[in-house]
Formats: sequence, structure tokens, C-alpha cells
Amino acid sequence: MTLFRSMAIRMALVYILLIGGFGYVARVLYSVQITRHGELYEKARNTYTTRIETHGTRGEIYDFGGSLLVGNVPTMDVIGDPANIFILNKEDKDKTETECRMIADFFEKNCENVNADEVFRRLTRRTFTATDANGEKVERDCHYAVIATGVKYEDAKKLREKVKELSFHGVAFTSSYRRNYPKNTMLANILGLTNVSYDKDSFVPIQGIERSLNDAMKATSGSMVYERARNGRSVTYVNSKSEPTLDGYDIYLTIREPLQAIVEEELDLMCERVKPHAAWALLVDPNTGDILAAAQRPTFNPNDRATMTQESSTNRLSELALEPGSIMKPFVVSYALDRGFVTPGSIIDCEQGVWKYAGRLLHDTHNVGKVPVTEVIKQSSNIGTAKISVMMGAKNLDTALRSFGFGEKTGIQLKPETSGIFRPLEKWDSLSVSRFCIGQGIAVSPLQLARAYCMIANGGYKINLRIVDRIERGDDVRVMPVIREKKSIFTNPTTRKMITDMMIGVTEAGGTCTEAAIEGFHVAGKTGTAQKVINGAYSNRYYASFVGFVPAEDPKFVLLVTCDDPTVGSRYGGSASGPTFKAIAERSLKYMYIQPQLTREEWLAERSAAQKALHERKVREDALVQARREERDRQLKAQQAKENAKKAGTTVASRPASATSKSSTIRR
Repeated sequence: MTLFRSMAIRMALVYILLIGGFGYVARVLYSVQITRHGELYEKARNTYTTRIETHGTRGEIYDFGGSLLVGNVPTMDVIGDPANIFILNKEDKDKTETECRMIADFFEKNCENVNADEVFRRLTRRTFTATDANGEKVERDCHYAVIATGVKYEDAKKLREKVKELSFHGVAFTSSYRRNYPKNTMLANILGLTNVSYDKDSFVPIQGIERSLNDAMKATSGSMVYERARNGRSVTYVNSKSEPTLDGYDIYLTIREPLQAIVEEELDLMCERVKPHAAWALLVDPNTGDILAAAQRPTFNPNDRATMTQESSTNRLSELALEPGSIMKPFVVSYALDRGFVTPGSIIDCEQGVWKYAGRLLHDTHNVGKVPVTEVIKQSSNIGTAKISVMMGAKNLDTALRSFGFGEKTGIQLKPETSGIFRPLEKWDSLSVSRFCIGQGIAVSPLQLARAYCMIANGGYKINLRIVDRIERGDDVRVMPVIREKKSIFTNPTTRKMITDMMIGVTEAGGTCTEAAIEGFHVAGKTGTAQKVINGAYSNRYYASFVGFVPAEDPKFVLLVTCDDPTVGSRYGGSASGPTFKAIAERSLKYMYIQPQLTREEWLAERSAAQKALHERKVREDALVQARREERDRQLKAQQAKENAKKAGTTVASRPASATSKSSTIRR
């Protein structure tokens, strides 16, 4: 009995141990398969799955017809691990430093814009100073250093062979790309440029279109996850998945490259001719607001950052606010015509060039007498325009200028853009109504001026300027809308023709810019010569401008040309900017296949008739001036005779009687 009991106890213990063991195993299995399933599955999956980051490319920029303006060029970046270079190469410090110097020198010899000393410093900088969570300065190992960026593939191949030849470890080559501007300086200030951000593996826009449309152009990173076999090969048909990588949208501008080339070439010739401090030109479609061409000098080459300065990189077209001068006059006169304050034949006394208003004198550049409103524009009379403005009143002048878009942005897809300087009506002084109308005391941008003239050219319809026509990514095409108000600011349907006819006179005999006339076409335009404000005072430096549209009756473009402080030749807008306007307009009309409105004979006959009318007017004016001079001389003589007689009478009355009798006897 004792033996059986002992066996029973031993069997019970075995059963308990077996049950306990199975229980433990079951518990572990439950924990592994149920409780910790997700955790362990993730660990296991990480051992046999691979994740590859994928990166798209930044969108490119094209002109309207698809000519590449900004592209992407494949390159290599060279990255170093300075903290491990001396460990991985397993050599003494002096030899490793010698190899670093050899690599640095080789980099400088085979790569553009690479300095050997800087490469050596980056390769041997094993630690850097950082701030920890407690705000204390600590030394940390440097495991990442950019040795060179944007290295051409051919150069990168040479560098890689040199590193391999030295058996040098701690340097890696990664694929990348850089922005390339194949047209160099063309449209540089509009296109802008980017820097590279290595932390975000992306481009940082600096200015221009690159900045304004960065959200559309930047690429979206993605990834691909797949399982791999024991030999490392991917098993793409098992649990593989990917997150899509999207390239950025390509940008198509409203710019026409042939027109852009014309504008830039002629702008360069103008700079050679008049040697200005700066210059710019804008070519705009008045019906859509499309910028067909835009150029400025000085400029820079985005491929060569050494050419960039504050002067050359500023986008004057959208950022500069300047007093425009006389090119403001058509807006005031057109509003006065439209609202019936004057007619083209209304006579305005321009006071022979000097007029006092609100205690201050206003001058014309030449003597102008009593002339019709047509001549006020043709001869660019400050006094005539100011008198029309005073006749309208401050409130109507404010309404007129704001209706043409001054004081607000143009809607163009460029950043930054100024809205100019145009004080609210309640902040005007007594002189404002006679000065804003002639472009003094108000500051506008070149873009605002171009848009305002588009409104005259298209019959008074306000439009937003466009520099981007569409953006594309594969089949996804998004066209930027043309924004144009349906109602004209002109209430009189003949207003456009009246002001256009006056502006045509500017380029005819007796006008201020006959240099802008184009054979076979009527050119409507206006000159502007505005004193520059320097240190709060008007200086003897000028903005010389000419703006107009061709053909006058059915404009295909509005063109603005401005010289900032011409130093050679005339400082006036007509002679400084007018010839360049003509050259650009002539070439542009030919490119656009716009046929002349008039034959050569008809055009010459019109010019001759205008010259004859000018001559006859001058004869009449000379005769009138001579008559006034003779009348003035007659009055002076009469006054002198009266004074002499009075003086003589006073002398006779003061003499003695005997002397008087004797004198009287002699006179008789």
C-alpha cells in the first residue's frame, strides 16, 4: 500500500508539472499569438520588409508655347560622416587628414564653385556644439555634413573613382537635381529662384514665380513597402504597397518667348543709348490682361548667384512705387470727358506756362495759352490738366483714379506686389486736387500703370493682370481664369474714341513724342517725365516714360517703357523712351502678323496734313502773340505819355507867373 501511495504521489506531481507546463506554454502562446500579436508581428515584418522613400521632382516653368524657362537637371550630392571618417578608415590621424586634403583638392579641381579649404573643414569637423533640453551647450558627434551639392554626373563619377582609389570610407553619393535656367538672364526677375533645404529634402523659394506658385510646383514624397526573400530579392506579389509620389505641377506662363526676346534686346539697346540707372518695359494684352513680355535692367543670371545684387534682383515691375508724372493725365481727362465736365473742344486757359493755385505756382515745360482740351493732352500741359481736375473737384478725381485701379493690387500671380501710395480722400490737402492729376504726390507701380492703360485701350473694362496661363500635371490641366469686369467705367460710349484721338495726337506733329510714330499705324500714347523724390525732396533726376497702344483703333497690346534717370541725351520721356517704344512695337507687330491700317501714301498724307495744321496753328498763335505784344506796347506808350504829361503839368504849375507867361508866349 505504501508503494502504491508513493507512486500515486509521484504521478500526481508529474501530472501537476505537465499541466503546469502546458498551462505555461498555453499562456505564452496566448500572449504571443493574441496579446502581443501586433507588437511581435511588427517586429517580424520589419525583418523581412523594406521601405523605400521616393521623391518626385519640382514642376518646371514654360512660356505660353511650351519653351522651357526653368528646368530640372539631374545631379549628385556628396555627403560625409565626419565623426566616423577617422574610425572607418582605420589609419592614423595624420594620414587620414592627408587623404581628406587630397579629396578636397580634387573636389575643387573637378567641381564648379567648390572651395578646397571648405571641403576639408567639413570632412574633418568631427563634433559640433548643440544645446540640450536643459539649455546647456554640449559637444556632439557630427555624422552628417554636406560636402558638395549639385555635382554634375560626369564630375561625380570622377570623384567616386578617386574615393575608391584611396579606399576612403565615410563619404556617400546621393542622387539629386538642381534648378536650371536655360535662358540665363531672360525673365530672371519674374521667374525668381530657389535654395535647397537639406533638412526637408526640398527647395526653398526665394522670389518670383518660384515663390508665388511654390505650393503648386513642389513635389509630394511617397514610399514603397515590399517583402523580401532571404536572398534580399523583393517579393512584390506578397503584401506590397506604396504611397504615391507626385511631381509638382508644370507652370505655363502668358509670356511669349519671341516677344520677350524682342523686348529684352531693345531694352539693352536703350540702356546703351541713354545710360539710365535702371530701365523696364511691359507688353500686355489689353483684352485679357496677359503679360506678353516683361523685362528690366539691371538683371541677373539665376545660374550664377555671383551676378545677384540688391539692385539687380529686385522686381521693379511689381515692387517699385514711383510718381508717374504726365502719364497720369489721360485718366483724368477721360473721366472729365465721360462725365461731361469738358468736351474735346472746350477751351482751357493754360496761362502761358505759369499758374498759381492754393498759394503754390504750377509750371508747364513750355508756354501754352488758351487751347482746347485736345491740345492739353497733345502738348502735355500741367496747368490745363490741373484746371480740368479742379473743375471736377477732389471727390470726382478720387473716384476717377480709383476706378482705374490705383491704390489696389493688379491681381497678378507675383509676390510681393505693392499697391502703391494713394491717400484716402479725407487726408488730401488743398493742393492735392491740382497735383495728383499730373502724377505728383501719388505713387504707382509699373504694373498698375500698364493695367490702367489697358482699360483705356479696351474701352474701360477693368481686368486683372495675368502672368500664369495654366498649370499642368499629366492630364490634370488647370487654366487660370481671365478676370474682367462686365461693366465699363465709361458711361459714354464715345469716351474711348475721344481720349484715343487725343493720345494719337501725341505722336503726330506738335505732339510730345513724334519719335514713337509707326508707319502705317495710328499710335495712341502719352509721355511722362517725373522728377524723382530723393530724401523727401524733388531732385534733378527723372523717370522718363512713354506708354501707348497699337493699333489705336483695335489695340493688340499696351506697351510701357521707362528709363530711371537717363544720363546721356534728353531726360524727357518722348526722346528717351519713345524710340524704344517704336522699335519694340514695330517688331512685335510684325511677329504678330498685324497688317498696317494705312498705306504708306495715306500715312504720309496724314502726317503732312498734321504738319500743315500745326504750321497754320503756329502762324495764328504767332499773329495773336504779335497782336498782344503790339497792344501791350501801345498801352505802355500811352501810359508813359500820360505820366509824362502829368509830370509836365506839375512842373508848369510850380513856376513863377512871369516865367509862365514867357513860356506860354513861346509855345504859341
